[in-house]
Amino acid sequence: MEQPSRDDIDRLAAESIGSGDATGWFEAVYKAAEQDPSRIPWADQKPNRALIEWLDREQLMGRDSTAVVVGSGLGDDAEELARRGFEVVGFDISPTAIEWARRRFPDSPVEYRTADLFSLPAVFEDAFDFVFEAYTLQPLPEGLRSTAIASVASLASPGGTVLVVTRGRDNGEPLPEPPPWPLSREELEVFEHSGLLLDTFEDYFDAERDPPIRRFRARYIKPSS
Repeated sequence: MEQPSRDDIDRLAAESIGSGDATGWFEAVYKAAEQDPSRIPWADQKPNRALIEWLDREQLMGRDSTAVVVGSGLGDDAEELARRGFEVVGFDISPTAIEWARRRFPDSPVEYRTADLFSLPAVFEDAFDFVFEAYTLQPLPEGLRSTAIASVASLASPGGTVLVVTRGRDNGEPLPEPPPWPLSREELEVFEHSGLLLDTFEDYFDAERDPPIRRFRARYIKPSS
């Protein structure tokens, strides 16, 4: 199978979304990559820098707490959280991505699972002390984002933390084409409508990218009662 170019991935996304299947193209991309992570645009083969910076700054260690990575892909973020002492679940809608992560980290304590954010296992509800979501919401059409955000919020246990990292845009700013589509602060307010409390919000430019990319990094807390 020929490996996908950026244009191929954009075409797969457009066709899938246009047919009403907003997430099916992820599996197609992972399959077409044929175990070459360089063919997956979002697979950096290292933990998310925004996550590392935040964990270091907050001096957050797992201490037997539970964590989940939404759209865990090839597993780097899940492995980093496990290294810091969390009991981690990483889930992704792509079975190929999950099997790939298991092969990359054969001795990992992380539980890698195939799961759909729009149809989560019942055992995931209110189950995790720390929830990490980075870039999974960006490729979703606007009409699906509120449902997806509510699903992410549902993962946190009472008193738990949800950390969200995404591309950012001003309220009302037009969406670019093709995806990933930045989120606005107004869209992120759905986390609060879903029962979470906004703790911190950072609006910054990621200078590691050329040109720099505007990002939001937000921490939410689920009330204990």
